[in-house]
Amino acid sequence: MELQQMRYVIAVAETSSFTRAAERCRVVQSALSHQVARLEHELGARLFERTSRRVRLTPAGEAFLPAARQCLEAAGRAAAEVAAAVGEVRGRLAVGSIPTVTAADVPGALREIHERHPQVRITLRVGASDELIEQVRTGALDAAFLGLPTTAVPRGVGVHELARGALVAVVAPDHPLAGERSVSLARLARETFVELPAGTAGRAQSEQAFAAAGLSRDIAYEVSSAEFIPRLVAPGLGVAMLPAAYAPGLTGVVTVEVTDAPARVEYVIWSRSGPTPPAAAFLAALGVDPEA
Repeated sequence: MELQQMRYVIAVAETSSFTRAAERCRVVQSALSHQVARLEHELGARLFERTSRRVRLTPAGEAFLPAARQCLEAAGRAAAEVAAAVGEVRGRLAVGSIPTVTAADVPGALREIHERHPQVRITLRVGASDELIEQVRTGALDAAFLGLPTTAVPRGVGVHELARGALVAVVAPDHPLAGERSVSLARLARETFVELPAGTAGRAQSEQAFAAAGLSRDIAYEVSSAEFIPRLVAPGLGVAMLPAAYAPGLTGVVTVEVTDAPARVEYVIWSRSGPTPPAAAFLAALGVDPEA
């Protein structure tokens, strides 16, 4: 069993295609397919179901994938630790972030790593907090920035709290609330809402506040990213609630303070076993000490 074979399996699983996996791995498809077939023969089980329309993992493949990721992570970490021992930071730095992070200058920290450690390969993935936590736990990401309700704390990872803040109402410029200095949850509950999907940490921040106040509301529009919310709020289709520190950068909408606003906490997280050398350098650029 070879590390390259594991890389190929992971690429096929993530792209659901041998063709796209070969393109990602920069190898001809026949070579990739041959190596996957060799691995399946060695393991004595098929990892993928192949049809003319799709490729998907078999139960054996589902069982193999997490261990393969852990093996690649361990190999990459070992190489990075050896390099760090001789004074060189190199390897992978995979960072995840919610779209609304404001408590850290993520691009600035990434730029510093790029300039100071040119042999570090940087990638950035934007997603929801719950997904990012799981990806850090499994080693798919080295560090991630989250926004969670005050009732939720990331588990199974290294954690540093960056900041706390309230949510504000976001309304169209011609909305009746646009001229108000503040608004209550009870008044907002009469409006139609634009929200993130149910079950996400971003949705939970406002959901818990309305539930605690014994209020229900009409959520007509669900979007997968906070960046799309102002595009529905601006023409008056609904109102929304977003982090106070994030809202000032929006255009075409007006923000209003919420008197009994829910709060959220921004965190940066890393592997519970400790940050890799590139991740440690990244955290240092943010002024975060993982040993504190």
